[in-house]
Amino acid sequence: MNFALLMLSLLIVTGGVWLLDRFWLAEKRKIESKEPWWIEYSKSFFPVILVVFILRSFLVEPFKIPSGSMIPTLLVGDYILVSKSSYGVRLPVLNSKMVETGSPQRGEVIVFRYPDDPSLDYIKRVVGVPGDRIEYRHKRLTINGKLLEVERLDDFQYSEKGLSYVSAWRFWERLGQHRHSVLINPDEPPVRLASVRQFPSRDRCEYNDSGFICVVPDGHYFMMGDNRDSSSDSRYWGFVPERNIVGRAFLIWWNFNELGRIGTQIR
Repeated sequence: MNFALLMLSLLIVTGGVWLLDRFWLAEKRKIESKEPWWIEYSKSFFPVILVVFILRSFLVEPFKIPSGSMIPTLLVGDYILVSKSSYGVRLPVLNSKMVETGSPQRGEVIVFRYPDDPSLDYIKRVVGVPGDRIEYRHKRLTINGKLLEVERLDDFQYSEKGLSYVSAWRFWERLGQHRHSVLINPDEPPVRLASVRQFPSRDRCEYNDSGFICVVPDGHYFMMGDNRDSSSDSRYWGFVPERNIVGRAFLIWWNFNELGRIGTQIR
């Protein structure tokens, strides 16, 4: 369901009823007559829907993390806030940009519409911006010829789909201005070649058993999950168009299972 379209529809209906009553129906009712229920409800809900619509469309929007592709940065069950104005002010529903306010930078965690199905929202970290040459060999990232700095940390264990525990290597990785944790499963290949699809600009990528090289086209971005070997990302389904970007994730505002994560900034 397109929530923005639903909110806009409710806003138009309740606002229309409020205007109709304000300038026409109220004058025709007798002073002692009670408002019909549909007018009373519309007038009550209209300001609430208006505030929510403005907040979600132009300022912040909440999302829930459904998968473990961004562990350890984001856990399953985290409720996060996304800044809608970090990369431009867009028209609701149409998602066309009205005002430019910035562009995604390497290392930022962003929410975007999945290229293969724009009704789905994905969250990943920006690894490559337009024009970047991304190379991933033997579980190490190189951007524009520069190997990223990493630092080995203690191993990290987590439950995968509630069935088994996974023990992964954990590293600090510096990407742009951002220093964040990534997980590596030494038993998994850098890329599962059988899962790589035919996506737009696929000819800008080269794959082999040790990894891949991709050159990011103009107006697109290359995304990867922090849980590198448990993430469906640009390695498999391609580049993310700028028009698909929703906003920058900046805060964990709730987690029912781990209250200590409330208020954690997303880095």
